[in-house]
Amino acid sequence: HYKYEVTKGQILLDGEDVLSMSVDERSRKGLFLAMQYPSEIEGVTNSEFIKTAMQARLEEGQRISLFKFIKALEGATSELKMNPDLPHRYVNVGFSGGEKKRNEILQLKILKPKFAILDEIDSGLDVDALRIVGENVNDMKSENFGALVITHYERLLDYIKPDFTHVLMNGKVVRSGGIELMEKIDQEGYDWLKEELGIVDEPAKVKAVSIGSCAVKKTLGKYDMNYVTDVYSKHRNVESKSLTESKGRFELEIWVPGSGGDDRERFIMASNNLQDIIDKA
Repeated sequence: HYKYEVTKGQILLDGEDVLSMSVDERSRKGLFLAMQYPSEIEGVTNSEFIKTAMQARLEEGQRISLFKFIKALEGATSELKMNPDLPHRYVNVGFSGGEKKRNEILQLKILKPKFAILDEIDSGLDVDALRIVGENVNDMKSENFGALVITHYERLLDYIKPDFTHVLMNGKVVRSGGIELMEKIDQEGYDWLKEELGIVDEPAKVKAVSIGSCAVKKTLGKYDMNYVTDVYSKHRNVESKSLTESKGRFELEIWVPGSGGDDRERFIMASNNLQDIIDKA
């Protein structure tokens, strides 16, 4: 990321340090990033974008077979259950949250990188889209492809079966294991791990807050589930909403109509401090 400077260490891919490479060089070497918030590119169609990316990975003098490209694009589009007009639409323009995430996985499937970083690809997906995306990524697992899947929610891991689980706290990997570590966290939360490591959460600050012009001020001495979800309803065309609390962790889930197609968009905020969710509303 351009805001960060690596002060020591290396990031190796097939023995080569990617830190010394430009972004396009990293891509040609086989790295791929699926973004949490994919960008819209006006004036560039999906087919042009993906075909150009494929061409850039070939050796000088080689050309992509148009027939093979169209066949691969149509096949991947069908597997992801995307609209058939996708090749002619501008990249992510007018796409719902679910369509944008599926479009990222479409690029992943066609470009076939060696290693992918999938940054919260489950955000904005409804139940069906989550299954489709998860299964498509899981089907790519092989000796020639690996992925770092970043997620806050175990639901994605119902479809993507990890070989390794790493827990990141305060910017550091504090525990690694197999799928059994993920299952324990799913059942017991993170408190047992924090206790083992001596990590103490900062106490929640109680204060009066005002959210938007049509929200009301309220002091949160004790959390009020209805208040938090009602704040969201006032500012968005919300179809459904829920706020849950488990083992001291709060999760606000909001469903709104998608901006295109039949998808609904899912927004989730999670924090050990309810005040964080209130402040971001």
